[in-house]
Amino acid sequence: MRIMILGSGGREHAIALGLKASPGLERLYCVPGNPGIAEVAVTAPIALEDHKGLLAYARAQRIDLVIVGPEQPLVDGIADRFMEAGIKVFGPTSKAARLEGSKIFSKEFMVRHGIRTAPYGVFSSKEAALDGLEAFTYPLVIKVDGLAAGKGVLIPRNREEAVAALIQIFDERRFSQAGDRILVEAFVQGFEASILCLVDHETLIPLESARDYKKALEGDQGLNTGGMGAISPNDTLTPEIQERIKEEVLDKTLKGLKEEGLSYTGVLFIGLMIDGNHTPHVLEYNVRFGDPETQSVLPRLKTDFMQVVQATVDNQLSGLDLSWREEMALTVIVASAGYPESYEKGVPIGIEALDEGIVVYHSGTRLEAGELVTAGGRVLGITGLGLSLEELREKVYRNLEGIHFKGMHFRRDIGL
Repeated sequence: MRIMILGSGGREHAIALGLKASPGLERLYCVPGNPGIAEVAVTAPIALEDHKGLLAYARAQRIDLVIVGPEQPLVDGIADRFMEAGIKVFGPTSKAARLEGSKIFSKEFMVRHGIRTAPYGVFSSKEAALDGLEAFTYPLVIKVDGLAAGKGVLIPRNREEAVAALIQIFDERRFSQAGDRILVEAFVQGFEASILCLVDHETLIPLESARDYKKALEGDQGLNTGGMGAISPNDTLTPEIQERIKEEVLDKTLKGLKEEGLSYTGVLFIGLMIDGNHTPHVLEYNVRFGDPETQSVLPRLKTDFMQVVQATVDNQLSGLDLSWREEMALTVIVASAGYPESYEKGVPIGIEALDEGIVVYHSGTRLEAGELVTAGGRVLGITGLGLSLEELREKVYRNLEGIHFKGMHFRRDIGL
């Protein structure tokens, strides 16, 4: 089978490495890719907004199946475009991708189908939102409706911070059109969990759980990011909680997809908050593999990943039996100075010889005159496997000492 991945980050690097091990793979492509991905796949510099160019390239390379990594192309309808051309796609249609493309649509979907989520209000202006704040206590959560690269969630601790957030959104246009409408919702206390689910037209199967570390700084301090690390499995998810998640979230989500005719083929990422009563609340839906959760979940998968993808696109998930490694996985993201706000690009990167079993996923890198340099906020993801969390943490953080670039920073409490 000839497969093309769309994307250029650590998630796509993890997908590429997972597919590369499959004996059924004839040729692997990734557009546009990155220097790490280029070691295992053919890459091509085509912009993800260029749907016509992507389709032409897929036809020229005789691609059998496309895996869409990022959310923006899905929201923009790239899956529809490929399916109309007769090419199989691992990724939902644009109609179904609204579950991530619009936070408001997503919330309303949850309410329609009895899926527990935080109380909320929808606002289209700063003035209306200021009045709406009176219905909430602090901290509260403010979310922009549209896509914002994982940075459109703000958690004000008091009214002063809430007003400042609304000024950023509506007056300063920090999030551009993504902030034309916002959600203000109650803050749910508890612990976070991430569930990646395979979905076809009839079946939803959860993959192994993960925990994502969203805040930029240790102790869950600082600004929200796209994710500064992950661990899989999430050992706080007891069998009792997992059963509640299945009954109260997963089953209702699949039922809702069917009832609303949302054609879904691919991965549905469900972000959860588990409160003190072990009750799951849905924070968000994402319509693709999470980043960096994928870098911790896929290395633990023993089942041939290409068979998993094929079963999904062929609507045969009901017969799929997944097998997982006993080892846990831990990923630490190495970021540019200043991330998640402004940061410098083009900074030279040094990577020394690392221990066997340590994987370096490229998230934001490029080559300049043959030299590896930074090209994004999240630059690299370092992943290891181990049976003991203490030994695993020690191994991963020890190997981080072999990675160097000016201003690099990472959280030192991933897995704690």
